[in-house]
Amino acid sequence: MRRLILTLCALSLLLAGGEALAWDLNFPGASSIAQGEFKDLSRELGSALGYRNLAPPAPLGLTGFDVAVQGSLINIKNDSSYWKKAAGDAPGYVGYPTLRVRKGLPLGIDVGAMYSYVVDSNIKLYGVEVSKAILEGSLSTPALGLRGTYTRLAGVNDLHLQTAGVDASVSKGLLFLTPYAGAGMLWIDSKPHGTLASFVGQEKIWQPRGFAGVKISPLPLIGVTAEIEYAARPIYSLKAGLSF
Repeated sequence: MRRLILTLCALSLLLAGGEALAWDLNFPGASSIAQGEFKDLSRELGSALGYRNLAPPAPLGLTGFDVAVQGSLINIKNDSSYWKKAAGDAPGYVGYPTLRVRKGLPLGIDVGAMYSYVVDSNIKLYGVEVSKAILEGSLSTPALGLRGTYTRLAGVNDLHLQTAGVDASVSKGLLFLTPYAGAGMLWIDSKPHGTLASFVGQEKIWQPRGFAGVKISPLPLIGVTAEIEYAARPIYSLKAGLSF
């Protein structure tokens, strides 16, 4: 419950567009960043920018469609040297809103896309997902699904970062609540450009991650999903949307 309250507070801050969460990735300390620091930065940043799950594995169905707004919050190590060299006075918490859409296809397959940004910053993100329900779930059996994702950072001239993920999840509906949990791996490809490329080289990282959440459907067509993910750092997310 405490984590859910934190997530709700984070979404309120995001919707308010608080400038305290705004920051730029412009590498003012590029000349002093070491390769190991760049790897740690890439791991944390890539984990933060990976495609959040925020859905039980049950498929939407052939006519199903879901559109939602998501807010996510991550606690970064703002006192770490690599964050200071990448963003100067980096905040302790970074929040970002996301617009998401998903469409159901035949054979238990769903596809989706997302766009995200950090308010008043140069950090933007877009991505796609595809999922397949192995078990669609029923009153007596859980749903089980596999998912593949891809995201890419935009707006930062000195860094080209992309992620690709694969995970599995399971869920079981209980009245208007559908708890779920899952785990997988995230591949992070972080390539320096411009001035930064003079001091560090490309990093390719495999990062395990796990997540758990609950979807609440208090009314027909309306769903609210809260999720906690842990990769390099804890990430709290809340999604509200319409499904039809």
